[in-house]
Amino acid sequence: MEYEYINDPITGLAKATFSLEHEIIGPWLEVEVGKNTEKLTSILTAIDQVESTTNQEIIISGHEYTATVSRDDVIIEVNASMNGADIAIPEELAEDIDGCELNTSASCGIDDFRLVLLSWARFISK
Repeated sequence: MEYEYINDPITGLAKATFSLEHEIIGPWLEVEVGKNTEKLTSILTAIDQVESTTNQEIIISGHEYTATVSRDDVIIEVNASMNGADIAIPEELAEDIDGCELNTSASCGIDDFRLVLLSWARFISK
């Protein structure tokens, strides 16, 4: 999984860019975690709980995204897709994106996800 963190030169906000199959993790980090170290700690704690106890999975619902942490992996999903809602695409745009898949979810291994969170923590603390 390839990713990069930058500070937006206009807004000053921390931005995360991920490779195509994991691209949804970037906006999830920006929207659901941001610079909130308490939120970051709670997600890392959830990972530890799933790995060390009999919890099969922990679901962390946010404003726009939901993270499902299991023993093997972490799945990030857009909340609209979790609710079974179809994302409406205006007819004018439909032909422009025909053949493109909208990435509404991504998964990665739990160890890789922990490294992503720890590197995000280092980045936002600079």
